[in-house]
Amino acid sequence: MPGITGQGTTYNLPNFVGELFQITPEATPLLSAIGGLTGGESVKTVEKEWQITDLRDNDQNTALEGANAPAGQARVRSNVTNIAEIHHSAVETSYTKQATPDKTTTAGVSGTNPVRNEHDKQVILELAAVAKDVNHGFWNGEHQKPADNTTARKTRGLLQAISTNRVIYGAAEITATSATDTITGTHALSVGDKVVFTARGAATAVVIGRVYFVQSVSTTVSFKVAATSGGAAIAIGTATGIKVVPVSAAAPTLDTYNGLFQKAYDNGGLGDVINATIAVNSSQKRNLTATYAAAYAKADPIGESRSVGGVNLQTIETDFGRLNIMLDRQLPQDALAIVSLEQLSPFFLEVEGKGHFFEEPLATVGSAKRSQLYGEIGLEYGNEKAHAQLRGLPVFV
Repeated sequence: MPGITGQGTTYNLPNFVGELFQITPEATPLLSAIGGLTGGESVKTVEKEWQITDLRDNDQNTALEGANAPAGQARVRSNVTNIAEIHHSAVETSYTKQATPDKTTTAGVSGTNPVRNEHDKQVILELAAVAKDVNHGFWNGEHQKPADNTTARKTRGLLQAISTNRVIYGAAEITATSATDTITGTHALSVGDKVVFTARGAATAVVIGRVYFVQSVSTTVSFKVAATSGGAAIAIGTATGIKVVPVSAAAPTLDTYNGLFQKAYDNGGLGDVINATIAVNSSQKRNLTATYAAAYAKADPIGESRSVGGVNLQTIETDFGRLNIMLDRQLPQDALAIVSLEQLSPFFLEVEGKGHFFEEPLATVGSAKRSQLYGEIGLEYGNEKAHAQLRGLPVFV
């Protein structure tokens, strides 16, 4: 169903009768798990800083009997920052639309329109959409710290933050540029292959984390993509800093996952057994279940019943502890992430007298009710080594 931009009226927001069903999923698993739009930390700066420190490398480090004290040692702390991005939207409803909840569109059908206050309903829907925007940004956000107010601030998402424990499954990530509909970068792609953008630079015609299809390949250094298999090439425009991960067709194995678990553990992750979580979208949930079910004979030998078939993986026992599984539709389909939830927190710029995310009425202009929703929100992700990601896994689309 199409939305509208601008003022809602009796002509572009028709009323119907009967029960109202929401067709777009509203869940924001990552955001909800770390505090939601009402949790987190209030700050008085748009850029939040935190610190990390380490210990020196271990060795036997023996000393001589009777020796003087050695030279002093100290560990240097380093800083990590992320920026709050502005989420600002508005809802506007004509007085006529507000006053006519019983003016229905379908001729000859009687009943009651369940939406009695159109403006309030649209505010609620927009609030849910903003929460999904924030959840998407906390996974996929590309950090942008502008020098002035001519460019929007963008928070760094967790997938961009994870650099130490980042593994590409299958073919290597492609670094590229684009002009019109052509992407230029060394590759081994074929027509019909699936790809996911992990960075897009200035290109806005593609979405980070969404699966695209190779539409044509002219050389080993250029290709085009489409939104659907066999569809038209997307006009991406001129951009630099593009990164594309080819999606593998090979099914993951236990070693695929165990290698990532070990990498995370060796670098200091998986330290909190309560909050250690595997985050996946639908494709990787299927891959996880299929891999572990196949490896362990698809059966629970002490199950109480044989009247229900199937496997629904909820936790995984690994060599490095028990990992919970969290489904999130806004995590890229090709990605599996290991997340230390205790290190994540949203931070909000608190606006004096209003709070950190709020809806407020706007001045009346004409015969319409107007409201704005506003918040400045960023992600604190702690030590990036406490998290991990696996990209390029096979997807089902």
